Order: sequence, then C-alpha cells, then structure tokens
Amino acid sequence: MKHLVIACMVLFATATIIFAQDPAALTGRKAPDFKLEDIDGNIVGLKSSLGKGPVLISFWATWCKPCMEEMVEIQKIYDEFNPKGLTLFAVSTDNEKSAAKVKPLVKSKKYTFTVLLDPNSDAARKYYAQAIPFTALIDKNGTIVYTHMGYKKGDEITLRKKLNALLP
Repeated sequence: MKHLVIACMVLFATATIIFAQDPAALTGRKAPDFKLEDIDGNIVGLKSSLGKGPVLISFWATWCKPCMEEMVEIQKIYDEFNPKGLTLFAVSTDNEKSAAKVKPLVKSKKYTFTVLLDPNSDAARKYYAQAIPFTALIDKNGTIVYTHMGYKKGDEITLRKKLNALLP
C-alpha cells in the first residue's frame, strides 16, 4: 500500500510538471510580458503592443531549417494581416555565437516584421518554447489564443484561420 501511495504521488507530480510546461496549457492565459532588443538595438516590449490588435510571436533560430521555411510563410501572413492590425515579433533564440547571423539574414531575406533577440532564451522559457519553431498568437486583450510547436507545410492555414477570427 505504501508503494502504491508513493507511485501515485510521483505520477501526480510528473503530470503536474508536464502540464505546467505544456505550451498548449498557455491557451486562455495572459501572455507573459517581455522586453527584448531588436536587431537595431532598440528595446521592444510586448506590453506596449497589446490593445492595438493581435500579436503573433514566432520563436526561431538561423540554424533551424523548419524555422527558415516557416519564416517565408510568416512574412506572407504579416503582409496580409499587418494592415488589419497584426503585430508580429519574430524572436530569435540564437545564442551569442550565432546571433551575429540574425541581422544579415533578416536583411538578405527582406523581412519587414520586427525581429527581436533572445540570446539566453528568457522570453522563450516564459512561453515554454522548448523546441523551435514555436508560435504563440495573442489577442488584443493580451490572452494567448493559440500556440503551435514545429512547422510543416500547411500549418500556416490554421494560423490564417485564427487570425481571420480575431480581425475584422
């Protein structure tokens, strides 16, 4: 009986930890605020962008092939929805060694959305972005309405549907 109680306690503790770190568990919660430097050295915070329209956060890195594929689609989504009120933060999780590649890559690809640097993954941890690419969609009130980990062709269709529901 004692072993059964201990096993149940371990199972409950493990389930609690897994749930707490599940990005989907963020849905319906207030988006954690962050302040990060953009590629031009300006400090940008999430809080100041809320209230104007939805905010899309995409965590990525220069060395991540699926991230690079997703970024092409993210640019298309930004072009389509920014005039309707979408704010987009592409948050690079490149560390100090690869962070120097971020700005040249962004300029060469002609990305027009805001790119932020998160070299220590402080913001990524707040969103439980344990793998990249990782996307979080926040409504204008600051509530997380959608999260998605990974990327495969077609994921952008779901994201467009979510944005259409949030924007007029």
